[in-house]
Amino acid sequence: MAPGILLTFIIGYFLVLLVISYLTSKNSANNDTFFVANRNSKWYLVAFGMIGTALSGVTFISVPGKVGAPSGDQFAYFQFVLGNAAGFIIIATVLLPLYYRMKLTSIYSYIEHALGTWSYKTAAGIFLISRTIGSSFRLYLVVIVLQRFIFDSYGVPFAVTVLISLVLIWSYTFKGGLKTIIITDSLQTFFLVASVFLSIYFICRSLNYNVFEAAEAIKNSSYSKVFFFEDFMTSKFHISKQFLGGLFITVGMTGLDQDLMQKNLSLKNIKEAQKNMFSFTAVFVVINIFFLSVGALLYMYAAKNGIKVEKTDYLYPTIALQYLGVIPAMVFMLGLTAATFATTDSALTALTTSFCVDFLGFNKRDDVNSKKNVNTRHYVHIAFSGLMFITIIIFNAINNDAVVGAIFKVASYTYGPLLGLYSFGLFVKNRQVADKLVPFICLISPAVCFFLSTESKTLLNGYVFDNELIIVNGLITFLGLLATSSRKKTAVAIV
Repeated sequence: MAPGILLTFIIGYFLVLLVISYLTSKNSANNDTFFVANRNSKWYLVAFGMIGTALSGVTFISVPGKVGAPSGDQFAYFQFVLGNAAGFIIIATVLLPLYYRMKLTSIYSYIEHALGTWSYKTAAGIFLISRTIGSSFRLYLVVIVLQRFIFDSYGVPFAVTVLISLVLIWSYTFKGGLKTIIITDSLQTFFLVASVFLSIYFICRSLNYNVFEAAEAIKNSSYSKVFFFEDFMTSKFHISKQFLGGLFITVGMTGLDQDLMQKNLSLKNIKEAQKNMFSFTAVFVVINIFFLSVGALLYMYAAKNGIKVEKTDYLYPTIALQYLGVIPAMVFMLGLTAATFATTDSALTALTTSFCVDFLGFNKRDDVNSKKNVNTRHYVHIAFSGLMFITIIIFNAINNDAVVGAIFKVASYTYGPLLGLYSFGLFVKNRQVADKLVPFICLISPAVCFFLSTESKTLLNGYVFDNELIIVNGLITFLGLLATSSRKKTAVAIV
């Protein structure tokens, strides 16, 4: 497909987002609007929009690509998705009621009440680092596709492509913030879901399958194994590792992450927030089944047509943009752009909110909506856009693995300490942490986990860690907090 057509399509897409931004922020663009959308969001819009935010371009490209990877993934990722679903239920029944009772703007304010100021700043700092890295990885994935199939044709350097992408995202989020994003994410999720079903249709048509024949072909293919019970010690695909890793990464990356929780906190009450989470969970599981099915069909198509790619992440874009025709190419680019920018715009808003509330103390000011504070928020928003730019450039220089593996590997290290901090605050009421030691404990824990992940075969009789490493990380943090804590003189009820 001609690069000029794709570029024109993307420009038109962003013009639509800019119009939405203008309409949602023209009457109110203060900090309350930006941070929590004046706590007046509709649960069904939030639930639908969260699909796009949670899935991102990683699911759109890497998950289908990993189905036929040489490592033998097949449908093993669905075990991880089932763990995700269990994690979402825990978030809805345990964490959301806590956040609503305390009427939080930043979820890390809970740590300040439960553990202390140093613990609070540490938790917020972990989020800032984790979300910046994770969102940069996700944006990197779509940028390399844009670079390869559009901007290379015009001789545009990779760094300029990244800069253009971030400027476009900043331009429609800097005023309305969360209020704008709830609308744009709903639109982008619609495009994402539509593109998945249309992609399946176009691939099936190319393979001369109807829906039932496609399902049967996937079932009988070498890509359809879902549950892995073999080789617990040496296989990263074992169901217990995938399920537990999915559960705890979801609690960490969603329940203890300002980004997705900020959307929930924009709802009127806890009942609407829980309704949002439960409906989101059901759709999330189903849509991932279709993503895995797309992967199996793509590999069948590639085998039939002798298509080979250097990386699994290139499989979907290569087939969609070079083999299936103009309309499938447009559908793919629409879904990819929607998925990735829905994640990045949301992340920029959450990062800005967390820094303004957790480090600049906006929630403790009476003049939170003053012109000075609004301008400060704008500067913070620009700064995080710049930080993402630098992170993507660095990642492009050193990346060797499929992006989906890289993101969850990073999450295992950075979100583990958050699990430990929140677990201690929730379950250990009679002890007080040594607050100034908490940052060191949260640094030591990931370091120990890195050592374990590289040496586990030797130390643990051949055991290979996967996403379940986040559990070990959280446990080490919890034990470190417990070992350095002291008994409280008087019990203080936080929850």
